[in-house]
Amino acid sequence: MAIKKRFIKTKAVCKVTFSVEAKQANEVAVIGDFNNWSPEEGALNKLKNGTFKGVFNIEKDAAYEFKYVIDGDFVNESDSFKWNEFAGAENSVLEV
Repeated sequence: MAIKKRFIKTKAVCKVTFSVEAKQANEVAVIGDFNNWSPEEGALNKLKNGTFKGVFNIEKDAAYEFKYVIDGDFVNESDSFKWNEFAGAENSVLEV
């Protein structure tokens, strides 16, 4: 799993690319504070090599909790994590 950030100087957003290598998976999404935890809004596209990829415009100067959903299973992958009382689990943290 990889996260690439491209900051736009003229806008208050960062283009964030999420990549997940999941050759056997049928559906992968990234859900979090930046898309109302919506799998539909965070759906990643499957490439021919089996990697799922998506680019999202995310507002800068903030930290967002998120998770990956791989065929219905929640997966954390990040540099840091934060405990979330509502979920009763840790979420990954994205800082842009």
